[in-house]
Amino acid sequence: MKNFFIGLNITTTLAVAVLLYLHFSEKKVADSSKEKISSLSNNSFKIAYFESDSIQNHFEYYKEVRAALQAKEQVNNRQLNELKNVFTAKYQDLQKSAQSLSQAELASKQQELVQLERTYQGKEQMMNQEMQDEGFKKVQDVKKKIEAYLKDYNKDKNFSYVFSSSPEFMYLKDSAFNITEDLIKGLNKLYPKKP
Repeated sequence: MKNFFIGLNITTTLAVAVLLYLHFSEKKVADSSKEKISSLSNNSFKIAYFESDSIQNHFEYYKEVRAALQAKEQVNNRQLNELKNVFTAKYQDLQKSAQSLSQAELASKQQELVQLERTYQGKEQMMNQEMQDEGFKKVQDVKKKIEAYLKDYNKDKNFSYVFSSSPEFMYLKDSAFNITEDLIKGLNKLYPKKP
């Protein structure tokens, strides 16, 4: 029985020593985390944001890009509508005259309709791809202009990060760090509306 108590005392002493060691080592980790956070705030770690929808609505260059893309889309739609109208007219003409045509003439007219439909689909696909490519390039150009301006803007502001705010990604924001107005004014000075 005496050996049991000696073993229990040794085990208890070891357990207390391990717990003390773990307790104080965790405190060092917590203290070092607090030091890192403290040093970040002392180094003025700053984050800013801008409202992307405001840039889209008020940055003149972006509005010009959007208008140019919309104009091109309208031109494309007119061309496609013309092709569609030609197809519709030929189809209606074929329906009216189908009974008076020979088998060879009917087959020829049907082949012509199939070819017109393929032409329409090919043109539509090509135009959509061109619009996608051009739209992507234009948006990248706008993004590069914003990034270039922000690099210059940030020289004296010393922000660590500047984010674009979108409602689906931003859950909390302090309006004190909203640089949207500065960004719009600066961008519009660099890229004024073309007369």
